[in-house]
Amino acid sequence: MSKYIIAHDLGTSGNKATLFSVEGALLKSEVVGYPVRYFNGNWAEQDPEDWWQAVCTATKRLLKYVDAKEVCAISFSGQMMGCLCVNEQGKPLRNAIIWADMRAKEQENALAKKISPKRFYRITGHGLSGSYSLEKLMWIRDHEPEVYQNTYKMLQAKDYIVYRLTGTFATDYSDASGTNALDLNTMEWSEEIIEAAGVRRDLFPDIFPSTYVAGEISKEGKEAIGLAIGTKVVLGGGDGSCASVGAGSIAEGITYNCLGSSSWISTVSKEPFFDEKMRTVTWAHVIPGLLIPSGTMQTAGAAFSWAKDIFCKEEMRTAQEKGCSVYELINQEIAEAKAGSNGLVFLPYLLGERCPRWNSHAKGSFTGLKMEHTTGDFMRSVVEGIAMNLSLILDILKQAVPIREMLVVGGLAQGEIQQQIFADIYGMDIIRLEHLEEATSIGAAVIAGVGAGVLPDFACASRFNRIYSRKKAEPSNGEKYAAMKGVFEQIYESQLDIFEQLEKL
Repeated sequence: MSKYIIAHDLGTSGNKATLFSVEGALLKSEVVGYPVRYFNGNWAEQDPEDWWQAVCTATKRLLKYVDAKEVCAISFSGQMMGCLCVNEQGKPLRNAIIWADMRAKEQENALAKKISPKRFYRITGHGLSGSYSLEKLMWIRDHEPEVYQNTYKMLQAKDYIVYRLTGTFATDYSDASGTNALDLNTMEWSEEIIEAAGVRRDLFPDIFPSTYVAGEISKEGKEAIGLAIGTKVVLGGGDGSCASVGAGSIAEGITYNCLGSSSWISTVSKEPFFDEKMRTVTWAHVIPGLLIPSGTMQTAGAAFSWAKDIFCKEEMRTAQEKGCSVYELINQEIAEAKAGSNGLVFLPYLLGERCPRWNSHAKGSFTGLKMEHTTGDFMRSVVEGIAMNLSLILDILKQAVPIREMLVVGGLAQGEIQQQIFADIYGMDIIRLEHLEEATSIGAAVIAGVGAGVLPDFACASRFNRIYSRKKAEPSNGEKYAAMKGVFEQIYESQLDIFEQLEKL
């Protein structure tokens, strides 16, 4: 019987290939980087050949550790919201326009004249934005008509790799939900939106479940990637939805918080969740029949890293002298500071803000400064400010489903004091998982296993990422934070005019 699964996570800066046993053990990871071409202010593109070479190279490296014949399946998690135009032979007609590209503002505005933003949100679960695939395809139609005319399909990153391995043009429901063209109510391409956008319906690939076996490794595939002929190629999903599986968010109401450079809270529902103020978005889950209401903030771990670099130079010197982690020293100072940071409140809007503000002009700030404030107060207030903003997202998602505890992954979830602060502000148990940085890869691995038939169902995700620890909320701290949350909101509201004025300075 085959013993192993290979999962690929096609990210923005590179591809991570991870080898798992079918029992759930993470055995080895290999990362192969590739560049992003940033230009014209807000344009961002990648060469899809770089994705392909990274997948081939990383796979071959993993196969140095196991016999290729013992790998039962390969699957993918991939960056979403891109636009790669290929011809009928699957050849890219131009570089891929990736998720970070925002050139299609004119197309976004044109689409808004055809369908109201609220109507659009009720169909797709997302707002109108040039960051999505549909608007990028419209831009290609308007500015590169020859490319548009010769396009056979628009693909996402993982879809292109699947085509290279199998010759199958396909996407899954999760990636489709990141295009701005999927109707979440019917789980089909929206004829209304595609017609309003003025693009061809035939450019959108057929949609399959994430566990769909798109094909098997051929003789040519074996030569390129090193896997044995007949190895199953399972379609996989978008990175955000794969992360839900890797974090154990696989049934209604099971909620997780990714605390990386940016941060999001995602839960699971059986019906689309449409926030009246359109603050959250809803993705299709990689698990059939489920959806992922979600809200993302811009700077979480990134804000903490920024504060470390600004306020903790002495701690960094001490850590270097003692040969210890600077985070150990910082976390000790945070733990010594009192809940509420001695009246210091931080707004974590260092790059504007997405959910729940949707305000690109928003700025970060410290309010309540006193001579007695310490480094520990500053660093604790940063963590509290991040948690406060995320708690606003949590309040919105509670309207969709009951949420009683929070699974956490991501680098900022590593410290025990951070876990305690989040537990106290959320008012619920925080459950830290064993693998903090591997949720997307684990999701792709479970998809591969279920698709290949070596795993019975998605519940097996729990054997790939086990519970590491649990933090319970401290009621006394929770009372203080409940009062502080109102102040946090008042500070933001009171600075709205100031944010606009600062933009002009």
